[in-house]
Amino acid sequence: MRTIAIIPARLVSTRLPHKMLREIAGKPLIGWVYEAVRQSPLLADVIVATDSAEILDACRAYGWKARMTSSAHRSGTERVHEVANSVGADVYINVQGDEPLVRSEQLATLMEVMCEPKILVGTVKTPCSPQETHNPNAVKVVTAPDGRALYFSRSTIPFDRDATRPTYYKHLGLYAYRKAALDQFVSWPESALEKMERLEQLRFLENGMPMYVGETPFDSIGVDTEEDLQRVTKILCQQR
Repeated sequence: MRTIAIIPARLVSTRLPHKMLREIAGKPLIGWVYEAVRQSPLLADVIVATDSAEILDACRAYGWKARMTSSAHRSGTERVHEVANSVGADVYINVQGDEPLVRSEQLATLMEVMCEPKILVGTVKTPCSPQETHNPNAVKVVTAPDGRALYFSRSTIPFDRDATRPTYYKHLGLYAYRKAALDQFVSWPESALEKMERLEQLRFLENGMPMYVGETPFDSIGVDTEEDLQRVTKILCQQR
């Protein structure tokens, strides 16, 4: 199964300006993500997809593979689709450009999901810590017994009406698609729930395309704020 990882990377960020190029121990954030993904032996290639000349120049300076994509894209999935139109693969993995703690084990779990040929879209979840259960920046997911995603939300789902203390699951910013799924995604308009939650994966569910979710014990930290950046910096410096 030829699998390519694509890392969508925009320079514009509301909560943390220029976050892709913010330095952690002397290296841009996007570089930490690229090099972490590159550690996976299961990938045929890793490509940064950007609409920023600054990000492209930074990648080339460090020797990280990158290409320019349209500035008109509204989501990372659309950016992945553009690359998929010119780079052939059986499966395309979308790794968010603000996930520097991504691990090879998480990518392996995602690729296991995609081993079933009928599955067009896959993603991963991990048990949600009590600290993040009610945090809207930690997206929660509920799944059917067969791993099919039922819903993603920034709210705490499922609602524990009878205080049964269920295990909550956090959705991680990793996706896998077959080309047919990407072609469908870009043909659909932005969906109502997608707009409301600001979660692009809901477009698949609202249009009837199943997403399957693998489980990993390994959590991650997406860098959305200055506080996130400081947390990640501390972790990465400890791992060096």
